[in-house]
Amino acid sequence: MQLDFTHHQSAHCENGVASNLLKNNGLAISEPMVFGIGSGLFFVYLPFIKVNHAPAISYRPLPGMIFNRMARRLGITIKRQKFGSEEKASRALNEKLDEKIPVGLQVGVYNLTYFPDEYRFHFNAHNLVVYGKEGDNYLISDPVMQTVTTLTTEELNRVRFAKGAFAPKGQLYYPIHIPKDIDYKKAIHKAIRQTCRDMLAPVPIVGVRGIKFVARQIRKWPVKYGNKKANHYLAQMVRMQEEIGTGGGGFRFIYAAFLQEASVLLHNEQLNILSAEMTAIGDSWRDFAVQASRVYKNRSAQTDVYNTLADQLLDIANREEVFFKKLRKAI
Repeated sequence: MQLDFTHHQSAHCENGVASNLLKNNGLAISEPMVFGIGSGLFFVYLPFIKVNHAPAISYRPLPGMIFNRMARRLGITIKRQKFGSEEKASRALNEKLDEKIPVGLQVGVYNLTYFPDEYRFHFNAHNLVVYGKEGDNYLISDPVMQTVTTLTTEELNRVRFAKGAFAPKGQLYYPIHIPKDIDYKKAIHKAIRQTCRDMLAPVPIVGVRGIKFVARQIRKWPVKYGNKKANHYLAQMVRMQEEIGTGGGGFRFIYAAFLQEASVLLHNEQLNILSAEMTAIGDSWRDFAVQASRVYKNRSAQTDVYNTLADQLLDIANREEVFFKKLRKAI
C-alpha cells in the first residue's frame, strides 16, 4: 500500500514534515514560511542542565512547538497522539494508512538505520513522514534525506519508542482541518513580534543576552575546567548548533528566506533588506562553528583561541540585538 505523497527534501526535520504534510493536503506552504510563522528562531542557555555531559544550549523552541504555533496562527487543526505500547502505536499508524492519511512521527535518531553512523546520536525529537507500507516495510519520507527510504516494523517501533529526554512515546500527528481562507499577513505579524520578543528578552540566559552569557563563559572554560573538558563543551555546542538542530547558520538562512517571502506578501521592502542582513549573520554563525571545530579537534594554530571565539560570539550577539530591534520597528 502506497499513498499519493510527494517527498520534498528540507533543511530541518520539523519544518520539512509540516510543510510536506500540508502540501499533501493542498496547502502550498514553504519550509521557511512554516519556520517563520512558527517563530522557530530562539536561543536559550541552560548551564544547570547537562546534555552529553555539557551545558544544554537550545537554538529552537521545544519539539513540536514550531508546527503547533504555525498551525494555530493559520487556523489549522493538528491531531496528535501518544501511546503506551508498540502494539497500540502500530495499530493506530496502520489505521491511518488504511484511511490513506500520511502521518508525521516523532522518533529517536540513534537507531535510524538509513542515517550514516556520524549522524546517529541520542536525540529523540527527529521527525519524518510515513506514507505507506509494503510487506513489513514502512515507506518513509524523511525530509532531511534526498530520497525516500524504508524501515521495517521492528526498526520503526525501536525509533518510535526510544528512551530518554523527549521520548517520543510512539507520537504521531497529522492535519485534520485546513481553512479555505488563510490570513498570512496577520500570522506573519504575530510571528515576527514573538521572535523579536524572544530574542530581545530581558532574561540573562535567553535570546541575545543568552548568547552574550555563553560568550563570557567560553572565556572561562579552559581555566575553570581544563582544555579537555572545555573542548568537549565546545564540541557539544557546535553539535547542537550545526547538527542536531541546525540552529546557528542554518536557522538564520531559513529565517532570511522567510523574511524574503514575507516582504512580498506584506509589500514591505524593509523585510527584504533585513533578509540580506540575516543571511550575513548566518554566515558568521557558520564561521564561528568552523573555528570552534578547529579548536576542539586540536587543529587550530591560533593563540588565545578561546578569547578569540568569545569575541566572535559576542560580535554575533551584538549584531543580532541591532537586527531584532530593526525588525521590530519594520512591522
